Amino acid sequence: MDADTALPSPAAKTKANEPGQRRALSLAARAALATGFALAAFLGVVGLTLSRSTAETSLKELQDRLQNYVVAYLAGTEVGRSGKVLLPDTPPDPRFSQPGSGLYALALGENGAKLESPSAIGRDFAFLKRLEPGQAQFIGPIDTRMGRIYYYAYGVALDTSEKKSVKLTFMVAQAEDQLEGQNAVFRRSLIFWLATLGVMLILLQLLLLRWSLTPLRRVASDMSRVERGEAEHLDSSYPLELIGLTERINAFIDSEREQRTRYRNTLADLAHSLKTPLAVIRSRLEATEGNPSPVRSDVVEQVRRMDELVAYQLARAATTGRQTFASAIPIAGHAEDLVQSLEKVYAAKNVLCEFDIEEGAAFYGEQGDLLELMGNLLENAFKWAGHRVLLVVKVEPVAGRQRPGLLMSVEDDGPGIDDDKIEKVLQRGVRGDERVQGHGIGLSIVQDIIKAYRGELSVDRSPEFGGARFSVRLPPS
Repeated sequence: MDADTALPSPAAKTKANEPGQRRALSLAARAALATGFALAAFLGVVGLTLSRSTAETSLKELQDRLQNYVVAYLAGTEVGRSGKVLLPDTPPDPRFSQPGSGLYALALGENGAKLESPSAIGRDFAFLKRLEPGQAQFIGPIDTRMGRIYYYAYGVALDTSEKKSVKLTFMVAQAEDQLEGQNAVFRRSLIFWLATLGVMLILLQLLLLRWSLTPLRRVASDMSRVERGEAEHLDSSYPLELIGLTERINAFIDSEREQRTRYRNTLADLAHSLKTPLAVIRSRLEATEGNPSPVRSDVVEQVRRMDELVAYQLARAATTGRQTFASAIPIAGHAEDLVQSLEKVYAAKNVLCEFDIEEGAAFYGEQGDLLELMGNLLENAFKWAGHRVLLVVKVEPVAGRQRPGLLMSVEDDGPGIDDDKIEKVLQRGVRGDERVQGHGIGLSIVQDIIKAYRGELSVDRSPEFGGARFSVRLPPS
């Protein structure tokens, strides 16, 4: 097989990605987390404040209620001539008449006298101390044998009809579980409504974030279209805050394209500048063909090699390589044009070239690079084929990449390349058969183009034709 394909070095392979750092959170995720934490903290403080405020209010209401019970008992208490104290028959709350209701009334008199409501019978109130008239206490919760309770006590002196004074200490107590039960119901209700409010606010925030970040998503979408070659610039209508950014991106895209165009034009001018002196030297030497000389033969050979070397190095330098903003170039049409030209050149061999090109297959780069790459591979196959050549182009999409990968292979039914000679053939300037015309630079250009696009080249035997198969794989981007 012709090594009109010699390479300066093996094609660069895409390096495996090393374990990267943890992917940064998106702007929406950052805003959602920050707002979520702030909202949780705010609602937590609000809930705690309301819970404490309600607990204090409930405690104050309990104190007022117990005080009103004491006042009601005092209003209905009677003292007989003998100083006997009688509590009112009808208590201010029916629970005072229910044993174990958790609401107790007690009156302590002098010399250990004690009056109790039906609910307090059998209960231990040893903790209660007598108070001087006019003294009041609200205490709780305290631990007793009846459990934890709150109580309000008030000292009073009641006059009898005989103008005597009877000192009494009235106490009304309530079990703590009743107050805590009320507070627990409130806390559960508060938590439920705060949680509901928090969820609603988070959903509202997500909707607002989605709406607010829509212009950024549109910029990213437009950038993807530019990278895929579907658009020339970012041309959507953006908010005022993004106009400066998008204008600079468009300017950068134009600058990159203009720079590449100037670079290629400069190289083209340089090619003309170098080829013209070489052509003059060659023509002058060929004009003296009737005067054979070893020196003349050596000079002619060196000029010819210089001419080929200049052509190769200029083609290599002109390779554009992988571009961020590249148009999609359909492959099928260019492949047909190349094959038609080669069929004319190799008409005597009557070579049949078949295509297996996937619909929509495109090359993301410069058209010149595609023609050099595909043209050299096809010409090499035509040169060595018996009668058949096959061009296969497949698209290899990868999730998360804007542009799919590309697999291009060229097969022929020629003699092929032995496995032990592949490495040698892929050396610069080496031909598979010195009898075949060529100077071993075709694959060098191919290899440089593949390297510029971060692809890889492999050579093996065609499973269908038995000849050589050159396979080019370009990675997704």
